[in-house]
Amino acid sequence: MIDLAGRAVPLILRRHARARRIGLRIDPRRDALVLTLPPRTAERTGLAFLQEQAGWALAQLDALPPKVPFAAGALTPFRGVEHLIRHDAAARGRGAVRVEAGPDGAPTLAVAGAAEHLPRRVADFMKREARAAIRPLVAEKAAALGVRAGRIVLRDQSTRWGSCTAAGDLNFSWRLIYCPPEILDYVVAHEVAHLRHMNHSPAFWATVAQIAPAPRDSRAWLRAHGQRLHRIG
Repeated sequence: MIDLAGRAVPLILRRHARARRIGLRIDPRRDALVLTLPPRTAERTGLAFLQEQAGWALAQLDALPPKVPFAAGALTPFRGVEHLIRHDAAARGRGAVRVEAGPDGAPTLAVAGAAEHLPRRVADFMKREARAAIRPLVAEKAAALGVRAGRIVLRDQSTRWGSCTAAGDLNFSWRLIYCPPEILDYVVAHEVAHLRHMNHSPAFWATVAQIAPAPRDSRAWLRAHGQRLHRIG
């Protein structure tokens, strides 16, 4: 914890071997600040920088969307559509989580079993659905480019929606399942394009445009809605 203008704020202090300057960002999942220091920068220098940026940092924390836990009665996006989470304790043998229409016809996630298991069951459902959606998209786009992907791993990353390693392994945030299909499609295309170009050169963006519709619009959507997605669940 660190005191900023009389307010106690969680702080994550990191060093990064390739950092060239002090970095400051918000971790929306933890309501925390992340201060990144280059290898040779003294901790006191970084903390002094943070105090200089206290106004900005507190404003960013205050602007975060409200947290929405997985709970009965909460709304969560699923494939771009808001779904009401409904606890269905009496359900047996029809799956832990079912997508169905509620009594008023609104999209619903009906969750079976004991109430205390509901958050875990919804999270597990989202991760399974994300994997099921992402894997065929990777295969389709890799085939279109004539490249081959390595392992596909789902994570809960707070800074990237996806990444590609030098070995060709692809990492994706499972929270992409919250997004409209065209946004998830774009993120998969972005990472698959890195299998051909491990950079963000004009050639890379031209490759993305070959296999994803409206990449610029998709990036704008993620900038506008990304923090909210990290606050759900």
